[in-house]
Amino acid sequence: MYTILVVDDEAVQRETLSGFLENQGHQVLTAVNGEKAIETVQAETVDLVITDMRMPGLSGLDLLKQTKQINPDIEVIVITAYGSVENATRAMKTGAADFITKPIDLDQLKITVDKVLEHKQLLSENKRLREMANERLQFGAIISQSPAMQETLSMAARVALSQATVMILGESGTGKELIARAIHHTSPRREKPFVAVNMAALSDNLVESELFGHEKGAFTGADRMRQGRFELADQGTLFIDEVGDIPLQTQTKLLRVLQEQQIERIGSSHPISVDVRVITATHQPLEKLIKEGVFREDLYYRLKVVTLNLPALRERKTDIPLLVEHFREHYSKRNNKDIRHISKQAMDLLIKYDYPGNVRELENIIEQAVVLCRDDTIRVSDMPALIPASDYDTTTGTFKERVQAFEKQLILDALKKADGVQTHAARLLGMSERHLRYKLEKYQLKN
Repeated sequence: MYTILVVDDEAVQRETLSGFLENQGHQVLTAVNGEKAIETVQAETVDLVITDMRMPGLSGLDLLKQTKQINPDIEVIVITAYGSVENATRAMKTGAADFITKPIDLDQLKITVDKVLEHKQLLSENKRLREMANERLQFGAIISQSPAMQETLSMAARVALSQATVMILGESGTGKELIARAIHHTSPRREKPFVAVNMAALSDNLVESELFGHEKGAFTGADRMRQGRFELADQGTLFIDEVGDIPLQTQTKLLRVLQEQQIERIGSSHPISVDVRVITATHQPLEKLIKEGVFREDLYYRLKVVTLNLPALRERKTDIPLLVEHFREHYSKRNNKDIRHISKQAMDLLIKYDYPGNVRELENIIEQAVVLCRDDTIRVSDMPALIPASDYDTTTGTFKERVQAFEKQLILDALKKADGVQTHAARLLGMSERHLRYKLEKYQLKN
């Protein structure tokens, strides 16, 4: 329920409007002039002011200006004489949400009020999300409010103060490296290097050189001495991603390094002492790899002194609105676009999706939506990757309902093929872009 202040010096119109709005379920306050309206705005919580433009004393335009000074979040609709384009334009430039003309059509009034209040709700929800994103628990760059994730973050914060090796388990895209960096940056080693290496990105013959380094001439192509990741991470943290991909021979050497805190470069027999905290991560079931004989059991237990399990994004859906807001703000700035909101329908679609690629996939979706977005609000049509392949049933219902379902499906398919670009989608459908926009609004596919 919203609180609406109706301001008009004519008693009949004031009572007509207030009675109509009360019947629509709103709480209505009234004022006979601009001065009384200002007193009400200062004393009461008001969501919307509907004011006549021409009144004795304080005019509707002056009331609009002063109301916005008192509280910029209060929306204002001005009532102006029919055909007074100049007044309406001045009001909109001053900050009015909309205007209606006399004589007032109550049906049109309802449409205008509903539209303004819906926009106000959207602003409020996005503001709340931004506040939540700043207030909720953040460990490093991880934004979360879900109990499962907070439990993991709490454990990570505690283990950060120790020297224990940590194994982070989770699907691809869940943020394992972010957790590793967070552990490092809250540990006593925070002033020393954080070095990351992904085993899945290396061929077997390069793994040892990457981890332990090599001397000049150690093998063909070794034209100079090269330090390995352990040396580079000395006194800091080494993050080994996809540890399950390390070859068996290298696993033996890695175990010895963890036990003795010494490495030998390839081509050298001279041991080098290193002080490195090791954090590993994998999406593979290492227990299965142990049974298959491709991962050492003793190394497994040496690496998993503490185990952190990262939940998949589909298991922490309460985090999606916060992450969406974070990525929207980040990519809006990065692309120099003023995108402030995400429509309810678009957010609903984002929450329903299961994200096989987890947080990384959500980030990519929002980046694409920001790039495709035409105004200040991300809509369903800006996210072609999430538009369902068969969202509408064209086999049941009345003839009219089946035709409309078929038309909706054609539009969604065209948008997906066109990567959300409406000009291209309209061309695929053989219609003008204006006609496509009309259809999108008709079927609420833009909201």
